[in-house]
Amino acid sequence: MSNPSNEQSADSLFGNVISTYTRAQAIEDGVLIDAGSMAKEVGFKYSVAITSAAWSDCVAWSEDDNQKQVYQDQSGRLWDVLYSAT
Repeated sequence: MSNPSNEQSADSLFGNVISTYTRAQAIEDGVLIDAGSMAKEVGFKYSVAITSAAWSDCVAWSEDDNQKQVYQDQSGRLWDVLYSAT
């Protein structure tokens, strides 16, 4: 049967799915970190997750970090990252 809109299905473009890895699995494994309700507060309409590498580079903050430079906290850093992304 032909597709009247001339659009191809994902299967016809890419073939059969070999495996899947869901967002929930990635969060459970620590590959993604859920930004939680703060993402909605900033203005995102959909759930937001950040890769663990991006979290480590841009959001993660410890008391040791505060001893080395100006005081910050993870919550404020997360807000800044999310706000910059909107």
